[in-house]
Amino acid sequence: MQVTIVGAGLAGCEAAWQLAERGIAVNLVEQKPLSRTPAQFTDNLCELVCSNSMRGAALVNAVGLLKEELRRSGSMIIAVADETKVPAGGALAVDRDRFSAGVTARLDAHPKVTRIAQVVDKIPDVSAEHPVVIATGPLTADALAADIAVAVGATHLAYYDAIAPIVAADSIDWSRVFKQSRWGKGSEPSDAPLDATSLGDEAYVNCPFDEAGYKAFVASVVASEKVEPRSFEKTRYFEGCLPIEVMASRGEMTLAFGPMKPVGLTDPKTGRRPFAVVQLRPEDEAMTAYNLVGFQTRMTYGEQGRVLRMIPGLEQAEFLRYGSVHRNTFINAPLLLDETMQLRSRPHLYFAGQITGVEGYVESCAGGYLCGVMLAERLLGKAMVPPPPTTALGGILNHLSRKVTDYQPSNITWACMPPHPNRKLHKRDRYQALAEMALVNLDQWIARSPLRAQVAQ
Repeated sequence: MQVTIVGAGLAGCEAAWQLAERGIAVNLVEQKPLSRTPAQFTDNLCELVCSNSMRGAALVNAVGLLKEELRRSGSMIIAVADETKVPAGGALAVDRDRFSAGVTARLDAHPKVTRIAQVVDKIPDVSAEHPVVIATGPLTADALAADIAVAVGATHLAYYDAIAPIVAADSIDWSRVFKQSRWGKGSEPSDAPLDATSLGDEAYVNCPFDEAGYKAFVASVVASEKVEPRSFEKTRYFEGCLPIEVMASRGEMTLAFGPMKPVGLTDPKTGRRPFAVVQLRPEDEAMTAYNLVGFQTRMTYGEQGRVLRMIPGLEQAEFLRYGSVHRNTFINAPLLLDETMQLRSRPHLYFAGQITGVEGYVESCAGGYLCGVMLAERLLGKAMVPPPPTTALGGILNHLSRKVTDYQPSNITWACMPPHPNRKLHKRDRYQALAEMALVNLDQWIARSPLRAQVAQ
């Protein structure tokens, strides 16, 4: 009895860990170091290529609840994220190099996991004794994607996720920015001089715009030269990860109500809220680099160097990585997968992670966790008990099974779970109540699970 997992990203690594911890041998197939996608830069597993943030940690956020549920359920990915976190206000962000190295070390040391370097061009042979999990993520190679399209009976869909730029900390003009998280989360704002070595505990660095500067910046973004998709590729952006030029083209104030919104911030130099801000978040524990939060872009590299240096404090910025765009491939999960993430038309073939239409790091991890646990239960002859629908983990399964006319990738939201019966509660109180109920139900689910995680001796 052995499972082959194709793809060693968040979903593949989590699924491999959950299966191995339950005593099932896993062949984890990853194309590195033989080949890399355009967005990959290292040979470690579970490389985070879009951002280093796993988003909000508060339980009133659906993704915060999902992280806590995974933490309580024994997620390896969340455990390593907690070990490698960097300051990020109310979010969980990680030092991406330490994170991927930590995941790689855990899997390489596990006696039930065998890592295989191989470029996979077609779906491996599957059987009851040798199931296969496809967890190749948004950058599934063309040959494998074509074979998957044959297997599912429909062509895969392609659109673009965009990667935000990263700047060197010592190239930021610290006299022009201020350090503060929205609504004062973290340390108190200060007007004391900043530099790259005396940043304190506060997470976000804010680059404040006045009205004239903001409008000139937006005009430059709109007029900039962009990298156009190839003629055979159809551009379909995920609304939660739009390039800044797409948002800017929708209206002059769109960015000011999106990633450049100034709400909850007060510039200590003026005592007032800026007209707009660009927020920078640390990329690593030592805070040597910062990414531009929400600034995914398909501007050409030359234009990025020109336009993004219009941001106050970034006039002399050194870009460690320019923004870029990459393809996302996903299947119509509600039509194609059963409740255990198995392909209905081909028994013993499973899909997990972003290729199923979940969006985001935490959601991909959750997809891998669920696939790994349910597959282990099936292989060991145990009753398959899905998480309650009131939990965020149950919400992931709900999204993957919800019949809609035009299925699209989605982050976890409260809409993935049943609403609270008391609609009169204030929104924040309602979400808090939903989270508390979810965690009670989750703990009960874990307690009655017929399968406990343990390394086979």
